[in-house]
Amino acid sequence: MNKRIFLWILFFAALAALGFSGFRYYEIQQVYNSGSEAYNVVRDRAIYDGDASDRDEELGIPAKGIDWDELHAINENIIGWIYSPGTPIDYPIVAADDYSFYLSRLPDGTFNANGSIFLDFNHSPDFSDPISVIYGHHMRSGKMFGTLNAYRRQSFFENHSVMFLYTPERNYRVDLMYGFVVAEGQWRARAFVFPENISSLLTFAESNTTFESDVRWQEGDRILAMSTCEYDFDDARYVVLGILRY
Repeated sequence: MNKRIFLWILFFAALAALGFSGFRYYEIQQVYNSGSEAYNVVRDRAIYDGDASDRDEELGIPAKGIDWDELHAINENIIGWIYSPGTPIDYPIVAADDYSFYLSRLPDGTFNANGSIFLDFNHSPDFSDPISVIYGHHMRSGKMFGTLNAYRRQSFFENHSVMFLYTPERNYRVDLMYGFVVAEGQWRARAFVFPENISSLLTFAESNTTFESDVRWQEGDRILAMSTCEYDFDDARYVVLGILRY
């Protein structure tokens, strides 16, 4: 085989590989786009312009009409809605039975890489526990919890210092307190999801927070923790803690 033929073979092999990579990228983007569109459909079906109660107005909770019957027709385990103005975070929350099912399924059970925002199965679905942990994917598009790690910048926190949690029973303002990177193994080994370890969780969070907030936990406060993947190391997670105000 002469050198010219060999170079042509290499060229066409590289071209084929590039074409396959492009096709795979297109496929992946189509999956992500279908997931995003599915969430748009959910919003169109269940969210409407509502009136804020006097209590919500007092707490500065934006009026968001939510048709819970419509959401429960999609999935009876939809228990809440998390909203962060000015970011893509505007999603239903599902009560999970494990840590895996909703990683790759939309709230209606459809298989999709976007997954769902879901509550740790150790917690009560009405968010009445001293701590409630919700999980979501860190999508590079910024969707789901893809903007959560933006709290590594003080300026982002200052512009987005509160989130809002809506539930069938009541609505909450979430005053953000700490954001930190933690290894998944360390998170689980120290059992930070359980109320008896709140003190050690807060100590760890305060020592490792990526933004400074005036919000502090007091006895009786309920914590909402939002967790997503991070890329500092193999099993890194980024977690934001906030206090539920109601």
